[in-house]
This record gives sequence, structure tokens and C-alpha cells, in this order.
Amino acid sequence: MRSARTAVLSASLSILLALVAQSTPLAAQAFFLTVPVASQRASVTQTIGLTDISMNYGRPGVAGRKIWGGLVPYDSVWRAGANVNTVLAFTSPVTIGGKQLPAGRYGVFMIPTPQQWTVILSREANAWGHFSYNEAEDVLRFTVTPVAGEMTEWLEYTFDDPKADAVTVTLRWEKLAVPFVVSLNSTQVVMDSLQQQLRGLPKFFPAAWGQAAMWAMQHDQLATASAWADTAIGLGATYQTLMLKSRILAREGNQAGADSLRTRALAVATEADMNAYGYQLLQQGKKDEALAVFIKNTKTYPQSWNTWDSLAECYGVMGNKKLAIANYQKALAMVGDPGQKRRIETAIAALNKS
Repeated sequence: MRSARTAVLSASLSILLALVAQSTPLAAQAFFLTVPVASQRASVTQTIGLTDISMNYGRPGVAGRKIWGGLVPYDSVWRAGANVNTVLAFTSPVTIGGKQLPAGRYGVFMIPTPQQWTVILSREANAWGHFSYNEAEDVLRFTVTPVAGEMTEWLEYTFDDPKADAVTVTLRWEKLAVPFVVSLNSTQVVMDSLQQQLRGLPKFFPAAWGQAAMWAMQHDQLATASAWADTAIGLGATYQTLMLKSRILAREGNQAGADSLRTRALAVATEADMNAYGYQLLQQGKKDEALAVFIKNTKTYPQSWNTWDSLAECYGVMGNKKLAIANYQKALAMVGDPGQKRRIETAIAALNKS
């Protein structure tokens, strides 16, 4: 019985092996397993403003070989990495080599020579390196000058010298560095993004419009900043929204309008608002104006230790030690927090020693 069963199993195995032997090469490839590759994949990303710029590439090693003019021939298209395409991607329009490119993914190729290199960006980002490279798919070609670099065993890309509107992408391998600049209109990208964000739920809240208007003002987009500040005021005429519009009007040269809105803002200011305004004036070197604000706050909120504490600090900045100590003592008599007590006592002690 055992021998009969063995005979049946042997016959079945023979049939299976015959079927495998008759299968096509394509079917046989299905049995290949995933193992590590010699040139490992890597990626690096840099954010400029709201724009993400990334490089995804294979990292071949030097391994004692002659690289330039050897493993990587001169005057031939090279994949600028190993295996599948090196890919440069960005989430907003950028300018490279003097040409603006829309957001997207681009295959990166290079043509090395001993002096100048040609960098190629292709609309084909998913090919297997340069073996299927097609010049008709080029989006951009520009030349760069390689420079000497520190020895780098494994090819890498770095993002160097990032600025508010540009970054330098550098290929580094062996003792060579190949840099090129990616630049963008970061201000316009952010403005477009803010405009889009304000179409959502934040559009119903003044703080969002105020935040957008503040950013626009700080980046000299005054017309848009003014319109967004008006919307913020329409949703809530608070100290913050009115003061923001006042600052924008002052930047536009409308001082009378700025003064009028500042008066409206101060009329609805809370204790904390007035305190913050006083410190703002103090930081701007407007000591007398700051003093007037702090004095007004003590009159409006005489039971708040914080108003007397701030008035004392202002007098200290102005060099009036006597009044600084007197007002610190008023604050000390009211404050309940142990940490604040110790801080004020330390301030008084320092003034007494000075």
C-alpha cells in the first residue's frame, strides 16, 4: 500500500514539473522574490513658503570605480541617479533655468561633460532611467557648471541655502557637486492659498480674515490686506480688527483714517488689549505714549494688580526709579500668585540696589 501511494505521488510530481517546464518565461518571472537592491532609493524634501519641493532617486556607490567619463560617460544622457527615473516634484509653479514650470513631477536627466553639464527635465517621470529617454518629452534644458566637492561615496541630492523664495538643489557624488536653483513666487503662492482657505469655514470668523490681512500687509499686498481687514471688521468690530485696519491705512499713507480707527479701537479695548498696546508702544520707543496708555489702564482697572505692574515697568524703562518702586508696591499688595509675588519683589530689590 505504501509503495502504491509513493508511486502515485511521484507521478503527480512528474506531471507538475512538466507543466512548469512548459510554462512561458513570463510566468516563471512571477516566482521572483523582492530583495534589497545595491543602489537604494532615497528622497529629500524642502518646504519653501507653502511649496514642497522633493527629489526621489537611486543612490549608486563609487565602489572604487572611475565615475565621470567612466561609469557615467561624458556627452551621453544619464539618469542622474540609479535604476528608475530620478524625479523632481513641486506642489506649486516654480522657475528653473529661467523658465516657469507648473506644479508636478518631472524626470531628471543630465548630460555630463568635463566643463559644462546639461540638466534636462522631462514630462516622463515614471520610466526606467535613460533607456527609454525621449528628447521629444523634454520640458526644459539648461546648463550648469559643476564644482569640486567633498568625497561622497553614495550619490545624494541636497537642498542648500534655502531662502523665502528659492533653494539650491545639488547633486553630490564622488568629488563633484552639480548645483541648480529652484525659485518661486512664494508670496503669490501664499496669497492664492489664503484666498482658497477663506472660501471654507474660516470665512465666517473675523480672526481668519484678520490673520490673512495681517500676512498680506506684512508682505506689501496692501490692497488685498485692506479688503480682508474690512471683511474682518464686518464680522466683528473688535480692538484687534480695528487696529489692524488702522495699521494698513497708515501703511497706505492715510494717516487721518488710521488715527480715526485707532481711536475706535481703543474705545472698545479690554484691559489686556490696552496693556498689549502699551508694550507695543514701549518697544517702538514711544515711551511717553506708552506711559499715557498704562496710566489710563490703571484708572480704568484700578483693582487689577497687572495694570500697576505694567505701569511700574514703564517707569523703570523711563528711568524713574521712585515711581517704578511705588507702583510695583501697589501691584505687590494686590497680587495673589506666589510666582508673580517673587518676580515683583525681585524687581523692587533690583531697583533699590541700582
